[in-house]
Amino acid sequence: MIERLKANFIKIVDYWKSRTKKQKTISISLFLFLFLLIGGFTYFSTRTTMVPLYSNLKPDEAGQIKQTLDSQGTKSLLTDGGQTIEVPEQDVNALKVQLAANGIPKSGSIDYSFFSQNASFGMTDNQFNVLKLDAMQTELSNLIEQIDGVSQAKVMINMPDKGVFVNDQTQQASASIVLTLKPGVDLDQKQINSLYHLVSKSVPNLPTDNIVIMNQNFEYYDLNNSDNSVSNEFTQQMNARHEIERDIQRQVQSMLGTMMGYDKVVASVTADIDFTQEKQDENIVTPVDQKNMKGIAVSAQKITETFTGNGSAAAGGVPTSGSSTDTTTSSYVSGGNNSNGNYEKIQDTVNYDVNKIHRQIVESPYKIRDLGIQVMVEPPNPKDPQSLPASRVNDIKNILSTIVSTSIDKSEGTNLSNSAVQSKIAVSVEPFNGKLTTSTSTSSGIPWWIYAVGGGLLLIIGLLVFFLLRSRRKTNLEDYDLEQVVDRETFNIPDINIEQETETTMRKKQLERMAKEKPDEFAKLLRTWISEE
Repeated sequence: MIERLKANFIKIVDYWKSRTKKQKTISISLFLFLFLLIGGFTYFSTRTTMVPLYSNLKPDEAGQIKQTLDSQGTKSLLTDGGQTIEVPEQDVNALKVQLAANGIPKSGSIDYSFFSQNASFGMTDNQFNVLKLDAMQTELSNLIEQIDGVSQAKVMINMPDKGVFVNDQTQQASASIVLTLKPGVDLDQKQINSLYHLVSKSVPNLPTDNIVIMNQNFEYYDLNNSDNSVSNEFTQQMNARHEIERDIQRQVQSMLGTMMGYDKVVASVTADIDFTQEKQDENIVTPVDQKNMKGIAVSAQKITETFTGNGSAAAGGVPTSGSSTDTTTSSYVSGGNNSNGNYEKIQDTVNYDVNKIHRQIVESPYKIRDLGIQVMVEPPNPKDPQSLPASRVNDIKNILSTIVSTSIDKSEGTNLSNSAVQSKIAVSVEPFNGKLTTSTSTSSGIPWWIYAVGGGLLLIIGLLVFFLLRSRRKTNLEDYDLEQVVDRETFNIPDINIEQETETTMRKKQLERMAKEKPDEFAKLLRTWISEE
């Protein structure tokens, strides 16, 4: 093995020594250039680019965000005197959404200073404001699409014009967002609150009251701010009513959307809610034995008295009777004034106990007294309303009838008739002229410059291989021409050892060939020559 390596090394050294100075210079230059190119590509592809996450932060919030990022193992850097936090570029979008869901930060705003650095020279203020607004809308759309369940987001921001004078009152911005959710996905309240917080902190001077968020089914998402709870009873009741209507509407939308298509159905629900809350205090006494209407005997007493006498000691007295809880049996015997007499008294007393029930009943409010469902369905062929069969419309009405009959409160014992339920349902089959159209866009996870660098690298490698093969081919051609020249010169030199061709030598060769190929004829020829001699 060692000898083979030494032999190969010697061959490489000999080959290198056999090259010209020009070839050695080209080979070394190509090797250094290729090494530097690969090293630069590796450095730029693996380098961590830090971009601003939040700016204009308070010291306490900067420390809180820094501590949160460090606990997650995310690389971060404090700049601008501790007011700006920079993170890796590939993590900035996910971190903005994640921190916004936790209500961080309370102050500050998302930094868009990198946009101003890329603005071209000579751009007017109006052009810059339009591009900046478009960049903010695009950036917000990308951030919102990072939320699980959101396939697409359209953001429209209205920025007020700045006042000319110093004492002009600063106007507030507004934002409208339309979300395209994946089928079967519904945002919870925490995600909705994080959306409001993210949008509010992304746009300067934008309060949450000026933000409107809805999905592709025209369902609005409201902010549930627990820090500023409203004690107004009317507001609470209206929020409860809207919540009940929204739940039933989502149920109808999801069910019919699965059957007809999510862009083919629009549902609306109106409910009449009973907010009366009753408290009852009952004291009920019932017998233990419901059949005989008797209680349980808890105690019993029996008294028996007898008397015998005559004359003035004659028997007498007043008979007695038991109470509702006593049972008394008396026997009374009386005689004349001067005659003999006797009496006997027997008293039986039994005490009964009954069931005593004390109830405190608090009836729950929010009872649905009445419910109405309105549904608009687009036929499969929007231009032909008859393309939706009547049987499908009847199926939709039956589904809505079941929802209405099971949702209305029946505590008073009233059962709705079929005609009453049908009167609370409305199904309309019409084409949707104002349907919201969304366009899907696909984005590659690898930056375009990586493809450009890779393509350039492949092109350079191809050129290097081409020139190397061309140089080797040229060298081979030179060696081949040299060998041909040497061969031609050698061929022209006369050789003194070459035997001169004569008639005798030619006959000799013919005889040798005949002796080898035709020995019989050669033998006959010899016998003929011998006989002639």
